[in-house]
Amino acid sequence: MEQQSTKGGQDESDAIWLKCPSCQEILFRKEAERRLYVCPKCESHLRLTAEHRLLIVVDRGTFVEHDGHLRSADPLDFVDRKPYRQRLDSAIANSGREEGVVCGTARIDSRTVAIGCFDFSFLGGSMGTVAGEKLTRIVEHARSNRLPVIFFSASGGARMQEGVLSLMQMAKVNMALGELRASGLPYVSVLTDPTTGGVAASLGMLGDVNIAEPGAMVGFAGRRVIQQTIGEELPAGFQKAEFLLDHGMIDLVVERKDLKGAVGKVLDLLCGRSLDYRRGVPSKSE
Repeated sequence: MEQQSTKGGQDESDAIWLKCPSCQEILFRKEAERRLYVCPKCESHLRLTAEHRLLIVVDRGTFVEHDGHLRSADPLDFVDRKPYRQRLDSAIANSGREEGVVCGTARIDSRTVAIGCFDFSFLGGSMGTVAGEKLTRIVEHARSNRLPVIFFSASGGARMQEGVLSLMQMAKVNMALGELRASGLPYVSVLTDPTTGGVAASLGMLGDVNIAEPGAMVGFAGRRVIQQTIGEELPAGFQKAEFLLDHGMIDLVVERKDLKGAVGKVLDLLCGRSLDYRRGVPSKSE
C-alpha cells in the first residue's frame, strides 16, 4: 500500500499564523508552506514535522511506511516531573504516530531509497529503543533489497527516560550502517536543526556524504557546556552548519528548496550504474 505521507499532525498545524523563532517575524501559514517553511525575512529554515519533510523530499505518492506500529515501552518506570508513560501518551496523541522516527521506502527523483526521518516535535526527536529498532530495520531492509539509505536527523540525542537502553541504539544503528557500507551501498545523512547528542555522535555524521540545511545547529554538547568544560571562548557561529562546512565536518550546505535535487544528484554519483535507476536493484549490464 502506497501513501504520500504518514498519518497525523500537530494541533498547532491548524493555526493561521506562525512566528519565526529566529527574527520573531509573524508569518502567514499558507505563505510559509509555499516557501517550504523558510522565513521570507531572515531566510531561517523552520523545523519540519516528518510529514512535511517527506512531502518536500520524496516523489509524490511513493512513500510506504515500515514498522509504523512499533511503540516505546517504559522499561525503567521512569518518573521525573511526570511519568514517562504520560509523556509518551501526550506525544502520540499530539502527533498521531507511535514514535518520533518515521521509516519506509520512497523514490527521490525516481530512484528508490530507504528513508528515515526524525521529528523534533516528538519528545525532542530523542532516540529510544523503538527509534533505534526502526532505523536498524530499515537499514537491514535496504541491504537486503540493494537500496541506498538516507536519514534526515533532527534530535536532542538519546532518550534519557530509557537510560542505557537508549545509548545502546547508537552502536546498534552504527553496526547496521557498517554492514550496509560493506555491501557497497551508500548512506546519505541530512542534518537539520537541531542534530545533537547521541544522534550527531553516531548516525548523523557517518554518511558517505553529510549534508546540512542552512543555519542548522549540529554538535554533541551545547555551546555553554563545551565552553565551561574547556574554559575558552568559542568562535561565533560555532556548531552552525556553515561553520562545520568551513572546517570540513560536513560536505554540503543546501537550501531546502534545492535539497531534493541535491540528494538526487548525490545518489546518482554514489550509486553510479551499480544500481538500476528506477528499481534500486542490480542492473542487467552489471
